[in-house]
Amino acid sequence: MSKLTPITDRVMDLVSQAGTSLSHVGPSATKLLQTGAAMGAMKTGGRVAIKLVRRNPVVAIAAALGVGVLAYAARRKRKQDEANAPIEGRSRRIEAKRVNGTGKTRKSTASAKRAPRARKTTSTAPSAEA
Repeated sequence: MSKLTPITDRVMDLVSQAGTSLSHVGPSATKLLQTGAAMGAMKTGGRVAIKLVRRNPVVAIAAALGVGVLAYAARRKRKQDEANAPIEGRSRRIEAKRVNGTGKTRKSTASAKRAPRARKTTSTAPSAEA
């Protein structure tokens, strides 16, 4: 727990008390005070971070490098998951058509119908149709 945690908690309590006393001014007075307190805490935290970087630049560089490596690893993992994920989309059934030997579809007219081919019955093995 840092030294700033109890201070920020106390500031937020004071802001909420001031917000309740200013509620007759407008309903957004409490929000405005909380936003101002949060901005003040952020400004103070920024100052502390700058002091830390000035005193320990190696630690700051190592932390930035660590964050970069973690971001790169997360990006690679996300890309791998996307590559292995199932493809989302819509499918449509396509009915099969009969084709003749030229690759063109055969027109089904009365003149194009042929007589059925005669089957050879020379094999002695029982067939699956029998």
